[in-house]
Amino acid sequence: MWSTRLGQQLGRPTRSVLGWLVSKFLTRHNQLLEENAVKLCGILPGHTVLELGHGPGLGLQAAARLLTEPAGRLIGVDYSKYMHQMASEVMKDLLASGKVTLYHCDVAAMPLADGTVDRVFHCNCYYFWPDLRKAASEIHRVMKPGGLMVTTLRLDRIAYFASKRVMPGENWRPEAYMAALKDSGFTDVDMDDKQDRGITFQTIYATASK
Repeated sequence: MWSTRLGQQLGRPTRSVLGWLVSKFLTRHNQLLEENAVKLCGILPGHTVLELGHGPGLGLQAAARLLTEPAGRLIGVDYSKYMHQMASEVMKDLLASGKVTLYHCDVAAMPLADGTVDRVFHCNCYYFWPDLRKAASEIHRVMKPGGLMVTTLRLDRIAYFASKRVMPGENWRPEAYMAALKDSGFTDVDMDDKQDRGITFQTIYATASK
């Protein structure tokens, strides 16, 4: 069924015609969400920052511009080999310098040390995690005490895709994601509405308490 195939490609684009179309869709429709996730994170020049499900690299580019101190580091993870390759090409200079590190891996199993990340951001990502609790626990593990995570989404669009069976199961619901965060040790988990360029979107905040 087309909806299942589309959902699979949105969650894990492959090097194919449909995967290429999805990459173009993500580049066009995620830019506002990516830019706002970076802005709302409160990234400081010397932070270590992690983007989950980095896709083609829009958020990585925005975050990298803020990490101006030598200590500033940017990490990206994506489950899609195609997106990993695409972002690696976009970020090749910063990868060569060591400023940026990208991993082709599952959010629920990241090759990062405990308590090393100051800020985490992602957009249009958590709906595709098979086990929200496992992923949330892994994110909590790699974050420093008091670290902030910001998630951005357009709930009206996500609900529409879910009604067409593009989104798998019920993980798309913010309540499920926020409950998994709280169960994994995050505090101050909250969602509010924002507007940018006439578009309303939602932001979910979570603090890694330890």
